[in-house]
Amino acid sequence: MTFSIPILIVLLLMIGVNSYGICLAVIVASSTWLSSNEEGKALHRCHGWGGHNISNHCNWAGIVCNHAGSITNISTPKNISLSELFLSDFNAIVLPNLVHLDLSEMGLIGSIPTEMGALNKLTYLNLSRNNLTGELPSTIANLTKLVMLDLSSNSISGEIPHEFINLKKLVLLNLSRNSFNGSIPSEIGYSSSLKFLDLSNNNLHGNIPSGLLNHCHYLKLYNNFLNGSIPSSRISNIPYLDLSYNNHTSKIPENTTSYMLRVLNAFILGAFVACSVFYVIMFLFAAEDLKNAERRIKYEERKGKNEDSFSIWNYDGKVTYEDIIEATNDFDIKYCIGTGAYGSVYKTQLPNGKIVAVKKLHRMESENPSFDKSFRNEVKMLTEIRHRNILRLYGFCLHKRNMFLVYEYMEGGSLSFVLANDGEAFKLNWSKRVNIIKGIASALAYMHHDCTPAMIHRDITSSNILLNSKLEAFLSDFGTARFLHPESSNQTLLVGTYGYIAPELAYTFRVTEKCDVYSFGVVALEIMMGKHPGDFISTLSKPSTQMLRDVLDSRIPLPFFRRDAQDVVLVVTLALACLRSSPKARPSMQQIAQELLVSKPLVYLPFNDVSIQQLKNQVYIL
Repeated sequence: MTFSIPILIVLLLMIGVNSYGICLAVIVASSTWLSSNEEGKALHRCHGWGGHNISNHCNWAGIVCNHAGSITNISTPKNISLSELFLSDFNAIVLPNLVHLDLSEMGLIGSIPTEMGALNKLTYLNLSRNNLTGELPSTIANLTKLVMLDLSSNSISGEIPHEFINLKKLVLLNLSRNSFNGSIPSEIGYSSSLKFLDLSNNNLHGNIPSGLLNHCHYLKLYNNFLNGSIPSSRISNIPYLDLSYNNHTSKIPENTTSYMLRVLNAFILGAFVACSVFYVIMFLFAAEDLKNAERRIKYEERKGKNEDSFSIWNYDGKVTYEDIIEATNDFDIKYCIGTGAYGSVYKTQLPNGKIVAVKKLHRMESENPSFDKSFRNEVKMLTEIRHRNILRLYGFCLHKRNMFLVYEYMEGGSLSFVLANDGEAFKLNWSKRVNIIKGIASALAYMHHDCTPAMIHRDITSSNILLNSKLEAFLSDFGTARFLHPESSNQTLLVGTYGYIAPELAYTFRVTEKCDVYSFGVVALEIMMGKHPGDFISTLSKPSTQMLRDVLDSRIPLPFFRRDAQDVVLVVTLALACLRSSPKARPSMQQIAQELLVSKPLVYLPFNDVSIQQLKNQVYIL
């Protein structure tokens, strides 16, 4: 290989990575940079990035080139296994047109080399979630075109360089979850472009630079050793601010101590901020020059404020968007535990050890207006209600590029799954089944009678009832739920699940609480019978000779204890009342919940002698 310059010293750091290899070419060169072909050859030498095909490095996984064939973006593949990859002990990286460098989650070790500052066209640098150590070199401040810098979740120590004042175009800086010490450089506060700053979970001390309180929209400084007074007059306009777990001498203003306390007052604006960062980044990925990228950023921020929102909270208020993405490995299929009418559900463990379920809407589904509407409707409903038998929503991200909901995880799965599995159904004795029905009734009574205006679910099915480890019931899937407004006709399109929909909806299209009552009756019978009662319901309009014992789930013994027998009779009687053809003749959910709570005996015959017709004929005025 010959060059016009006498000597090129090439230091290559190598590691085997299945069929891929990862290498950072270390080249000390003169003012004449390597041709695009040499860039590809340099990467390929490092254990064959690009496999056996070295003819066109622009087609390799994780590589993007400009029109001249020079590398502009490097994002190493994430679907490969890694051992250790050093990022230290080399002199320079000469990729003259590199704009985007993402080596996050690659198992990098060692310190960040000073030569990283030679990438003078870089606008995006992400080395987060690695094992980097040592101090942050001041030469990083030479990257004057940087818009986004993320070094979070490493073990970087030392002080934050004062030279960061040179990064005048930096919009986002994330140094969280490291071991930085010293004070926050006052120079950082001078930058009017810095809008998103996360220095949480470090060892920083001293005062908060006043400039940060003038410009930042998103400021996370929690879990440090910061002290001094807090100028409350300056922080009243910051949409997202967390200063908790520090040593401040003055009281943190009540409306700014944590995101949980601010979510009601600054929900839309504060919520947007976190997701907008990632929206910005998606445009930076494709940027070939900084001016175009900045114009896109401003446009997307203006556009997004009215349509995107982001809110993650959980226990201590410290669960973030990054935690969800990291915990699911960017929604890897190995975490998927099921799919519904739309979206997939993932089981994952958060950094605080809590296991949650994450329901994600796929890209094509998010472009479907009806799915998008249902997803957003579920957020609206679940953020306004709270009941012990309604599935708890911990957080959400409503963003056209990433839409997901974070729920409490239910170990028992769906009721429909349990009833369909003989082994699982056997665990549901009569007392547990009655308790499940009581829980559902309590949740619906709360929605119908304790919410103003009343809320109806519109899709009560066994699939939308989840069980925890104690086999307690939780109502879920509020995508079609809606409020009932007294001044409205409440007419609606026919929604719900076939076999559970109240018959009057087929011709009136007017939804009422009694539609949920009918669906509840179907589910109550399904729990008692162990299967969907479709055929049984079709016979209710005619006189029946069936005995109660003959329609119950035969996979478990008939009720032995008197209390269980009374409860089974009561549940079936109430279910039959719920299935009356006239909505006005059906009891309310409040009445049903009260009757189940009292659990008074209805008949005094031996259990084996109770017939369905007797229960239908009960003088049971509700």
